Amino acid sequence: MAKQCVQCQSGEGFETPFSMAFQPIVDVSTNQIFAHEALVRGRMGEGAASVLALVDDANKYAFDQQCRVKAIELASSLFDPDSNVGLSINFMPNAVYEPRACIRQTLAAAERADFPAEKIIFEFTEDERLDTAHLFRILRAYREIGFRTAIDDFGAGHAGLGLLAEFQPDIVKLDMALIRGIDTDDARRKIVRAIVGMLHDLGVTPLCEGIETVEEMSALADLGVKLMQGYYLARPAFEALAVPLSPANSLSTNA
Repeated sequence: MAKQCVQCQSGEGFETPFSMAFQPIVDVSTNQIFAHEALVRGRMGEGAASVLALVDDANKYAFDQQCRVKAIELASSLFDPDSNVGLSINFMPNAVYEPRACIRQTLAAAERADFPAEKIIFEFTEDERLDTAHLFRILRAYREIGFRTAIDDFGAGHAGLGLLAEFQPDIVKLDMALIRGIDTDDARRKIVRAIVGMLHDLGVTPLCEGIETVEEMSALADLGVKLMQGYYLARPAFEALAVPLSPANSLSTNA
């Protein structure tokens, strides 16, 4: 552990100022916001690419830590403290050297902001080749602390079903490539139906992202998907909470 903690301290800082936008995740079955995902933006609202292009192996630890703190600090100033709405934070598994040591800044930020750990969802993308044993240590440690966990972009990366066989996160976000045009694509509907059924059997909540039309939303609702996210419902709001379209009204209109 000492060697790993030295690695945490030996990297460069991340000096470029940045901020966050928030995009809601909606439970279309109840017409309620389930969570808001924190998305990196430039200090003046520039796209994530303008910031992520500056991240490298030397500063990724500092960047990952700053993202967590920034998301929690902004969320604590925007969220209703009496609500159960969650905060979804993307993290970089390859920037976590020892899970409990590297989580200290996150816990300190949550304590300062009086933001309960159970409201935080840590999501990682499976598009990066990972040491799966190390990833499992991170996910298990986060679960023990009280955080929820999610796989992002499921179906587009390396880990996939093998990861699910070893560890079942709270949420799996299906990649938007599986969602695009699902209302007119029989193959996509069959694939998503099978994935959703498998996730339900595993006790994992499916979440579909990238919803851009009412027809896509309606097709997914018919497949039993409740949690959805995408431009059709609401675009990310810079340093603010977007008010999503009412799914109930859209689904009834489209019926």
